[in-house]
Amino acid sequence: MRRPLKLVLFPRVEPARLEKIERAAAPMRVTNCADEEQAAGEIVDADAFFGKMTPKILAPARKLRWVQSPTASLEHYLFPELIEHPLQLTNMRGLFPDNIADQTFGYMLCFARNLHRYIRQQERREWRPYGGEKKGQQFRSGPAVTTPVDLSHTTLADTALGVVGLGSIGAEIARRGVCFGMKVTAVDPLRRDAPPGVAEVWPTDRLNDLLEQSDYVVIAAPHTPQTAGLFRQPLFARMKPSAVLINIGRGAIVDLDDLTAALRAGEIAGAALDVFEIEPLPADHPLWGLENVILTPHVAGHSPRIAERHLSVILENAGRFARGEPLKNIVDKRRWF
Repeated sequence: MRRPLKLVLFPRVEPARLEKIERAAAPMRVTNCADEEQAAGEIVDADAFFGKMTPKILAPARKLRWVQSPTASLEHYLFPELIEHPLQLTNMRGLFPDNIADQTFGYMLCFARNLHRYIRQQERREWRPYGGEKKGQQFRSGPAVTTPVDLSHTTLADTALGVVGLGSIGAEIARRGVCFGMKVTAVDPLRRDAPPGVAEVWPTDRLNDLLEQSDYVVIAAPHTPQTAGLFRQPLFARMKPSAVLINIGRGAIVDLDDLTAALRAGEIAGAALDVFEIEPLPADHPLWGLENVILTPHVAGHSPRIAERHLSVILENAGRFARGEPLKNIVDKRRWF
């Protein structure tokens, strides 16, 4: 008689969630572990695992073929033994595209219309349109009229959007950029097909080309050995002086000292950051005091719908594994995504 498949869960999940996992995984046997010691004992004959994998848990595994990470990012999940193991690893990508895209366009609209400056002025009860003759206003003359051209308030349709990383989040940001009438270009290490309306998708060796033509540069890439510390002074020097950098990817991608220097020197016009090299960002960091910077405390992924989406991924993959079907969200462990 064929041995039933076995799924180990660690940390332990609550009863209501456990019941749904057991139903989706049937006839697979599900073991809900209270601690690492129990998980290491149960993993010996397990076929699948969901939760926080550790070297101690993985070492005694003899039959393990699938691990489901509870996170989308993997820089804190992977370790050498897990990378070398022949098992398939899946992650939680695909949970966040809509709400992170919402926040990204919130940033861009703030910079286009100077809303971040007006909010600060409101706190001071100050009525002062940003710009004017000294800041960004030119005059266009015609036969019968002289018309002011306000360069301090722009529309997104007149700008170019560059997306670094065209995964599920980057693709949704690109799609919305098209809807706003922006010229959208992207770079990605793997993807070459351009979503509808996107001008071009280039390999990452054309990142400089993207930087040189973009008014808004959005980092939607994961933290990998290739992207860590990628955005430093040489890349900021490639950007337009009028451009804005937005990072909703991972904090390790942007060197904050170099970014601060670029903002102070006027190499770029502004930045919006939701993720940082150091979190929380220290209260004495100079970025807090720059008027052309928007800082949010790693909340772009927050949404009341994330919990249900998170559960749906494990339920879908548990059912697929039990039925012998291909899994969703398989990652390349050596690439970290």
